[in-house]
Amino acid sequence: MADNALRPEPRPTAETAAYWEAAADERLVVQRCANCGRHQFYPRAFCTACLSERLEWVPSAGLGRIYTFTICRLPAHPSMAGKVPYAVAMIDLDEGVRLLTNIVDCPIDRIRIGARVAVRFERTSSTTVLPQFTLTDLEER
Repeated sequence: MADNALRPEPRPTAETAAYWEAAADERLVVQRCANCGRHQFYPRAFCTACLSERLEWVPSAGLGRIYTFTICRLPAHPSMAGKVPYAVAMIDLDEGVRLLTNIVDCPIDRIRIGARVAVRFERTSSTTVLPQFTLTDLEER
């Protein structure tokens, strides 16, 4: 696999553009319905709870818990060859939404379901910044 392969970049849509613009500024945002107050992720054009189109972008504290994860020992793309092994996880944010991301900047063997995590941002190109997460407490429980 080529070490210099470019990592695939997200393709913002009308629904996701604000999310990616915030990420470029190293801010994590989620949608909240102005009608019923429910948070949602992934971004959509309407609220999945009440079907309102009155959605707004609100800051996330960027804190949560690992819902589930897997360790990738074979790169899913040539650009990830230098990162194996790496962790892909579903994170339950404190705002009540779940998102797919990577766990970075910590020992792979310390990652556990239920562990607290905090957002970190990784610049992957001149135009793309990805929200990633790391463990907040590396002490033994």
